[in-house]
Amino acid sequence: MASDAPAAAPSQGEEGAAPRTIDAAVADDRRRDRRSRRYRRDVKWSPYAFVAPFFVFFLAFGLFPLLYTGWASLHRVELTAPTDMEWVGLRNFSRLLEDEFFWNALKNTVTIGLISTVPQLLIALGIAHLLNYRLRGSMFFRVAALTPYATSVAAATLVFVLLFGRDYGMINWALGLVGIDSVDWQNGTWTSQLAVSTIVIWRWTGYNALIYLAAMQAIPNDLYESAALDGASRWQQFIHVTVPSLRPTILFTCVVSTIGATQLFGEPLLFNGSAGATGGADHQFQTLGLYLYEQGWVNLHLGRASAIAWAMFLILLVIGAINWLLARRLSKNA
Repeated sequence: MASDAPAAAPSQGEEGAAPRTIDAAVADDRRRDRRSRRYRRDVKWSPYAFVAPFFVFFLAFGLFPLLYTGWASLHRVELTAPTDMEWVGLRNFSRLLEDEFFWNALKNTVTIGLISTVPQLLIALGIAHLLNYRLRGSMFFRVAALTPYATSVAAATLVFVLLFGRDYGMINWALGLVGIDSVDWQNGTWTSQLAVSTIVIWRWTGYNALIYLAAMQAIPNDLYESAALDGASRWQQFIHVTVPSLRPTILFTCVVSTIGATQLFGEPLLFNGSAGATGGADHQFQTLGLYLYEQGWVNLHLGRASAIAWAMFLILLVIGAINWLLARRLSKNA
């Protein structure tokens, strides 16, 4: 039986509840909208913020010095007054073409680069091949191979200076045991370049060996198993399977080693401390890096040093172009 009593009117508290609920919902929608906008901005701009430090440091310590060096190479400017520039155009570069010391430094750089790079990469390839097989304590040998790379240039060079000493060096002592007279390693042309190259070989062989080892471990085992089924020995597998598979890696290490040889500085500078930046009494092991240092920080000719730096940069660009062409050809052949 339906009641004829009228419905109860909402109380004062119930009448105010609806407006408060609507206001809260509107406020929640606004907060969600703000959070959504912040999220969209975060997704859009955060990647740029993460990579911004690299570009800031690159602009400050990479691009700006490069451009300033290029501008200084077109002027006659001394290190004692770097803001006092006199425009000379390409005169600093044309003087390099007539400078016998520049060509001597370039020749020494090429010679030391060849003497150090070729044996270094061959030894590194052999070490990596040995480490690629299961050996007891293989992790120890890998760490030991990388130890010379972690050694500072100054410490390594000073030790080798003692080893190659003319009167009391261990190398000459060992040569004397087999009846060979003492060698003046620092003052001879080929001997000094060989000694400097030995330091480079010692420092970088283990580093390149680990690069080769990582590339070898990426070679599929199916290739070795197929070669073994065909009767190939380990040496034949190395020649016909490992080396062809490592061609891109070998090319990479050749380019990196060539760039490092072009910039060689610390080893020849410290090898004969009394000679300073001259690279020996007859400039017999003065590299481009040493010649740049001599012109800019010893003779204070900042414009000439800048021209040498840009000449080295152009040489590296040529090396990079050759690397690109060889890499394209290798990829096509593959």
